[in-house]
Amino acid sequence: MNALGSARAHVPVLLAFAALACGDDTGCPSVRAPEPTEAQAVLLDPGAAAFEAEPPDTFRARFETSTGPFTIEVIRAWAPLGAKRFYNLVRNGFFDDNRFFRVLPGGIVQFGVHGVPAIQNAWDGQVIPDDPVLMSNERGTVTFATAGPGTRTTQLFINYRTNEGLDAQGFAPIGRVTEGMSALVAL
Repeated sequence: MNALGSARAHVPVLLAFAALACGDDTGCPSVRAPEPTEAQAVLLDPGAAAFEAEPPDTFRARFETSTGPFTIEVIRAWAPLGAKRFYNLVRNGFFDDNRFFRVLPGGIVQFGVHGVPAIQNAWDGQVIPDDPVLMSNERGTVTFATAGPGTRTTQLFINYRTNEGLDAQGFAPIGRVTEGMSALVAL
């Protein structure tokens, strides 16, 4: 997983130049969406047996970013359904070479949208039921994002601060950052 880092600030300028250069649809090269690699083929089938493995009671996932590594420890008892989804996404490489797409300084950092459109499209409707909220959204906890009840798919966020107001809204943490929180705050 790669962080957006400081390149994020330059995106609006680059998009403005692209719009000026291709305003009349003539002479503009077509941009092709990335295709899934052979290793990513399993990600095109969310119903595959590869996504049904039961996670251990506690497990860790280490991520490398442009600002440094961080480690998430997932505690299955906190949110069993979310832990299972995360475990299987990590095992099958869903988060590899993808980016954080939302950074709210002092709030959250969000990830879990795949950079290959065909893979993300395969997962968009693959919701998992909600877990009850057993732990609070404290600083460093990792939680699935939702668009309301029964809408968790692949997107997660990490709390930069305690966001206890999210508890009553049904946001159930699945784990916490145990190493590298400073790399996340640097985004």
